[in-house]
Amino acid sequence: MDDDGTRGARGSSADRVPGPALPPPPTTPPRVPAPAVGPRPGATPVEQHPTRPGPASPAEQPVPGAPVDAWLRTPRPPQEPGVWRYGYTPPPPEEPEGVSNRSLLVGALISLLSALLLWSLWRNGYLPYRLVPLKLFTPGEWWNPGTSGGPRTIEGSDALTVYEAILFGLLAYGCGRIGNFSELFRRHVADRGQPFLALAAAAAAGLTQLLVWKEALPVVRPVLVLVASVAGGEIYQSQTVVNVIYAVIAAAVLYPFARLGCWRELIAARRATATPAPDGTAAAPAAATSADQWPELRTAGWADAADTLTAEVRTGRMNDVDVARLRHAWTLATRRPDRLALLAEAVLRTGGAAALHPSGHRDLPRRGARHDVLTGQVRIGRCADDPHNPYVRRGTGLALEPALLGTSLLAVGPPGAGKTARLIRPVVEALALRALAGQAAVLAVGGAGAPLGPDDAFDVVVRLGHPGSAHDIDLYGGTTDPDEAAAVLAEGLVGDVGSLDSRRAATVLAQLLGPYRAAHGHFPSVPELRELLDGTPAALAGLRASLEAAGHHAMLRELDARSRQAGGPGDPAPALADRVALLDRPAFTGFFATGPDARPFSLRALGQHPLRVRVDLPERGHAEASRLLTRLLLAQFTAITAARTDTTLFACLVLDDATHAVTAETVRGIRRLRSVNAGAVLALRTVDDVPETLHTPLLGAVGCTAAFSGITTWDGKRFAEAWGKEWVETREVAQHTVFADQPFTRALHALRKLVTGKAVTTDAVTVRQVERERWSASELAYAVPAGHAVIRLATVQGEHAPPLLVHLDG
Repeated sequence: MDDDGTRGARGSSADRVPGPALPPPPTTPPRVPAPAVGPRPGATPVEQHPTRPGPASPAEQPVPGAPVDAWLRTPRPPQEPGVWRYGYTPPPPEEPEGVSNRSLLVGALISLLSALLLWSLWRNGYLPYRLVPLKLFTPGEWWNPGTSGGPRTIEGSDALTVYEAILFGLLAYGCGRIGNFSELFRRHVADRGQPFLALAAAAAAGLTQLLVWKEALPVVRPVLVLVASVAGGEIYQSQTVVNVIYAVIAAAVLYPFARLGCWRELIAARRATATPAPDGTAAAPAAATSADQWPELRTAGWADAADTLTAEVRTGRMNDVDVARLRHAWTLATRRPDRLALLAEAVLRTGGAAALHPSGHRDLPRRGARHDVLTGQVRIGRCADDPHNPYVRRGTGLALEPALLGTSLLAVGPPGAGKTARLIRPVVEALALRALAGQAAVLAVGGAGAPLGPDDAFDVVVRLGHPGSAHDIDLYGGTTDPDEAAAVLAEGLVGDVGSLDSRRAATVLAQLLGPYRAAHGHFPSVPELRELLDGTPAALAGLRASLEAAGHHAMLRELDARSRQAGGPGDPAPALADRVALLDRPAFTGFFATGPDARPFSLRALGQHPLRVRVDLPERGHAEASRLLTRLLLAQFTAITAARTDTTLFACLVLDDATHAVTAETVRGIRRLRSVNAGAVLALRTVDDVPETLHTPLLGAVGCTAAFSGITTWDGKRFAEAWGKEWVETREVAQHTVFADQPFTRALHALRKLVTGKAVTTDAVTVRQVERERWSASELAYAVPAGHAVIRLATVQGEHAPPLLVHLDG
């Protein structure tokens, strides 16, 4: 980024955009980077919800380097919080719990055999009174006397033929219903899809036609009898009429199988595949309203700019970040119409390189996660097929976005659980892409060597304690108000000391910072602040002399008050001096400078520019100093973002290790972040890294929580309490022994017990609605597999999702 040619040894001032980390920005816009490892835009719709949820298939992965226009046209329907929206397809309706395949097959076989037996008994006359219903509705002279007498006349014989056909139809229908043949067909034929469905239906149709024309099934003769009774027997003297009747019978038998086999749909699909549409006929209507045609520019009357961007997209000279950046730039320009012409001219002149990020970068050097820059989502995993997860979420992708991070996120898991690689880094990567699109600013804080991303993926890289660091950190947050600087610095220095009141500590610091700034025009450096807090006579005398010479009488009263309070009971100055001494080490020589030539990086720039900042802390040699600095950065971030007036830029702080960084004041600050379009991501090894009095406030302040595999039952208990309970239906089965009263029944029971070895029992089922924890402490500690986490999400608007078991794939 441009720093007006005044780049110092370390860092930049708060009111300038800091220079980028090595390498420096190019003089000309860079070429669009080649597709990197990981998801790239342009894949066809990918998020298909499987009927049986499971691992993602290769077909669901976006194709690297696919065209941006296809990526733009991919649907992104609105969904519940955390659903990966790119190419999402709703799941099929949940199937009720049915019988097993074995029971289904046995039931169908028994029903079929029973129907065949019944029909055989009917045809052979073994069923008594079988003709009584027919004789009640037909003349008596048609029948021989007696209940079993058969037909006497031709009319009676014809009536019996039709009667048998009706009974056969009723028997076939009852057999199909009792044997559940429809479910059997759906499971083993229809679910296999085409062309198996069509072939199976064709085979069944051929077999049925054979049985019909062999008169094994009573179809042809009853139809001929009915036609003769209506039109007269003379109609069969014409062979043409007979052929037509036979053709109608064959078509009527064939029609149900054609419907079952979906023959018409299969033929239409094959014709559509074999006959491609002429060029331009099918694509033209869709292209007129598709996203890759930039309809928002055309609606505003800038058709030339829209044509330019459309050509850039079609020829592959734009990537997904360019699209998101230009869309955001156009949205901002519409709020100030005087900028529309300038943006349109820049588009006509430079195409997809218009409105570039100040660093000149158009993409990250490489990506390790799947991103959808258009919606700001990053996919971190897939919801597991687990009873704890709702059916509609099983198998769907889980993604994070600014609407979720705006409520802040707390991730808890032991070392090696995957917090950094599978959650923190994808989030930092997604925010860096949003920053390149001009929509976010990110500050990532971690230990030296933490895998938060390469140096060239950030604009500012601060390596505290490293002599080669090009940037520094402003301990005072870039403010000129001594009281504000004292409050934030006190929170960072002694906010974790429960025996000290941070407000008294802030008062002590203000009594020193105000006079020093009035005398010297800037705040003291670390060695000078340490001397003032220690009450060194030479330092206090020199400051007093400078104030007297400049005539700052109000500040002299502040200094006199500090001198009177020094050494008294409960004076926080010694504790403050001890904490400042942690930063006054040889490794930090030259850092935290405050003189007129010093230009440290100030967090205040995060609220003004879409910056990508990474801070590396010296955790190995200076663990306590690293925790102090982490606490200070968190306090500065919450204070600075809460005081912003322009909240269009989403600001996010990511702490890879927030151990001992959370204080009562920062918890209140985190709670205020969601109202100023900002958020914080905190990673902890255990909740006990936070003071016990802050466990409940912290879990209540953040909207998103993640419990990784391997947490303790104590941590699991806190998450279980925070996530609450839900109503579930329980079934209790009690078995009671059956005592028979009749001798024959007792004999049957004795025989059954002799064969099975178990007494005859009956089941008493009790169904109740009870309130249970969504996840118990034991389940969180022992039932979460490795590489998984239970994640609960909530949006700034108040929407929330239940805790979901997620397989993390980073």
